[in-house]
Amino acid sequence: MTIRAVVFDFGGVLFDWNPHHLYRQLIADDQERQLFLDTVCTQAWNTEQDAGRSLAEATRTLIAEHPQHEPLIQAYYDRWHEMLRGSLPEGVAILEALHEAKMPLFGLTNWSAETFPYARAHYPFLQYFRDIVVSGEIKLIKPDPAIYHASLAQVRAHLPDIQPAEVVFIDDVAGNIEAAIALGWQGIHHVSAGHTRERLLELGVNL
Repeated sequence: MTIRAVVFDFGGVLFDWNPHHLYRQLIADDQERQLFLDTVCTQAWNTEQDAGRSLAEATRTLIAEHPQHEPLIQAYYDRWHEMLRGSLPEGVAILEALHEAKMPLFGLTNWSAETFPYARAHYPFLQYFRDIVVSGEIKLIKPDPAIYHASLAQVRAHLPDIQPAEVVFIDDVAGNIEAAIALGWQGIHHVSAGHTRERLLELGVNL
């Protein structure tokens, strides 16, 4: 079946986002920093904001639980942009090649509705996407099947007769790819730009 649309995840595929980029400046010791990110400002806590919880509520609640770490917790979203080191050039090169080939492009990202506008304002390649599902805006999050249904509905607003098997999803998290495949999509687990490019070619996508 011909691939008629490509849906991209963002973090780890197009963007180099990592809390360590900020917290290396704030906690010099590697083990101490890792412990803080494993037990205080955890990925699970951040995911709640990606799912729609406000940054203010999240920060206030976590400070109440860990008052001894208030300055470090406050820094998480006050200086969030310092975690976003920039784009991943090899991933963006694939995006640009698909754009040049006139492939319809869409985004599906777990990202806070409050921080995503920063990315929109600073990364022009996001203009290549016809539409983007941002988890924090619709309060759904990968790998919940409902967010894939929302993404497919968005794709069908542009390509009304498209079928799930004609959509390929690229994500660096294996579980998110498994969820897409379970719904009939094509999926590429992004482990390197070279691998993703190879898989796209195998699926008959013109790069």
